[in-house]
Amino acid sequence: MTALPSPALRTLRDGVRAGVPGAEAEFWLRAGRTGTPLVEPDPEGDPAHRLVTFVWRDDPDRPATDVLLLVHTVTDRDRHAGDLTRHLMRRVEGTSAWALSHRLRADHRASYQFLPGHGTREELLRTDRASWRAALDRALPDPLGPAPLLPSHGGRRPASVLSLPDAPPQPYVADHGPVPRGTSAEHEVDGRRVTVRLPPGHGAPRAVVVLLDGEMWGPVLDAGGMLDRMHAAGSLPPTAALMVDTMSARMDDLSCNGAFVDWLADTLLPWAEAEFGAPVRPGRTVVAGQSAGGLTAAFAAFRRPDRFGLAVSQSGSFWWPDDDPDRGAEWLTRQYASGHRRPVRLWLEVGVQEWMLLAENRRLRNVLRARGYDVTYREFNGGHDYACWRGGLADALVDLLEDDAGVPAGR
Repeated sequence: MTALPSPALRTLRDGVRAGVPGAEAEFWLRAGRTGTPLVEPDPEGDPAHRLVTFVWRDDPDRPATDVLLLVHTVTDRDRHAGDLTRHLMRRVEGTSAWALSHRLRADHRASYQFLPGHGTREELLRTDRASWRAALDRALPDPLGPAPLLPSHGGRRPASVLSLPDAPPQPYVADHGPVPRGTSAEHEVDGRRVTVRLPPGHGAPRAVVVLLDGEMWGPVLDAGGMLDRMHAAGSLPPTAALMVDTMSARMDDLSCNGAFVDWLADTLLPWAEAEFGAPVRPGRTVVAGQSAGGLTAAFAAFRRPDRFGLAVSQSGSFWWPDDDPDRGAEWLTRQYASGHRRPVRLWLEVGVQEWMLLAENRRLRNVLRARGYDVTYREFNGGHDYACWRGGLADALVDLLEDDAGVPAGR
């Protein structure tokens, strides 16, 4: 493949070489009008793929020595392998444009950022944990990306989102106009912060969703706004969301911790019932989480089916634990395989780009099906990414709670 597989970039390069007046200005004008990255037909003619070219415009006052492209999971795989070289962008000769193309399936979704370098290339390409965290702290979104940005946590800049034409629709993620708004408030329950989102109106909720990693879902990702849009569309019954802070104690809370799950079941849910009339009914109570939170959601349904009859696991860390000889790897999968069948429904999804999780999620799916569990399972073309999880969470809630929302079934 040539250094410039993108037809649009070849047109830019050839125009600049030929001295066509305004060739570069016209390119940036068109990029600003259509948005970036550039999405073009697959050079191999496969309609199931696209050529996706990310472009970065150099700052004339502080030109970069190199630019590193960070595409969630696509770049992470090589970071884990210790070599980011193939993610260095190339400057288009004679222009301010840096570019890098990927051939991607047409259903790909991912967050992405750029990291302009102003030092040595060796420094920019460091892959140790400290350097990688510093890179993420400095990375920038795409100024020409047309999609709403994905907010970040902990002071980091937001990320841009690539959604190719066949990516699963996410009708409730973006704000398309005013809808009746629910109410949010922060509470302290037994020393732990919980953000509570109540549905619009004044009636008691008919369902409850416990969202782990509430620091992300509440103030950062505005899950409450997504629930409002779902309520307005009639796809969700009036649902109270209990967004529980766990990010500061993830390794303790979200590692099949029976005491934490019992706290959710015996302290948090009764508190929500007393304060807000939220029903303590396992068939109307969802526990949902991502990564280690996905592991914990599935564990909560196994340990406390009397409270959590519905569980959502997104990119669950079912490899856990990897350093406990007494329990052994994939402990929870083996518990589901050997324990009596619980009266619960599970909704599992994982990204096909998640090389570190895909096989483990498939094995749990197989065990659940073999044991007769009611399980919905799907794989999305993306990675360990809130850009994917936002839409997946909405789909899961519709699937699990639709019977009470009065909408047609359709898993």
